[in-house]
Amino acid sequence: MTYLQINGMDLYAEVAGDGAPVLLLHGGFCSLEAMRELSDSLVPHYRVHAFERPGHGRSADIDGEYSYARGLADTLAYLDSQNLEAVHVIGYSDGAILGLLLALEHPGRVRSLTAISANLDPSAFSTDEEHQSLVLTPARQSPVHTAGGPDGDGASASAAKPDVERLHYERLSPDGPEHADVVLNKLFRLWTTEPNIPAADLTRITAPVLIMAADRDSIRPDHTLLMAASIPGARLCIVPGASHGLVAEHPKLISTVIRGFLP
Repeated sequence: MTYLQINGMDLYAEVAGDGAPVLLLHGGFCSLEAMRELSDSLVPHYRVHAFERPGHGRSADIDGEYSYARGLADTLAYLDSQNLEAVHVIGYSDGAILGLLLALEHPGRVRSLTAISANLDPSAFSTDEEHQSLVLTPARQSPVHTAGGPDGDGASASAAKPDVERLHYERLSPDGPEHADVVLNKLFRLWTTEPNIPAADLTRITAPVLIMAADRDSIRPDHTLLMAASIPGARLCIVPGASHGLVAEHPKLISTVIRGFLP
């Protein structure tokens, strides 16, 4: 396994393939395993870079709170460590938020952006009850950031099936299975207070952008439409019969759409 010193932390990282550089940014409480099938589909055509943020996958947790500003700083430090001036960014959920911030604040580093199930602020969640559940049930799997089942119903599937991301965490984390709830508590505090990106700011994005989400996503459809409409020339893809876990639920479709978008 490969670990890199990023901002004073040992973060797990992977690189595979040849061609134009692609950076994968995973979601909250996810490891790189959540994007494994997508990565495998890209490796024959691109050089795929990926790393796991603190408290995720094989990277140990930090003592402090999480923030998207800190995640963005780690992303920039990773790009610098790999001598990557500009990359095609593919971000999922929290990773998609980081991709938007990267395109806004460091446009020269982004060749293109695929943002899957992103949100601009915490009001984007589908219902007030779903938003409140982030605060009230931090020890349980997230109804917002955890993949559902193949039927696309994340809520009902989560009740009937194991939390795949938690199983990955328990298997991979150097902090041990019992630390999962610590990470989830910090993530829930993050998700209910950040990000805070004005939609009007998206007009400054100059890179080609693909906005993706699911028709049953926990991010409201009108919020996804607002993001796509606010970015000049952005493409929009709504995946039918899927939840916020669309990357795991429909990996072949997601890969096909992204491959068609990337140059």
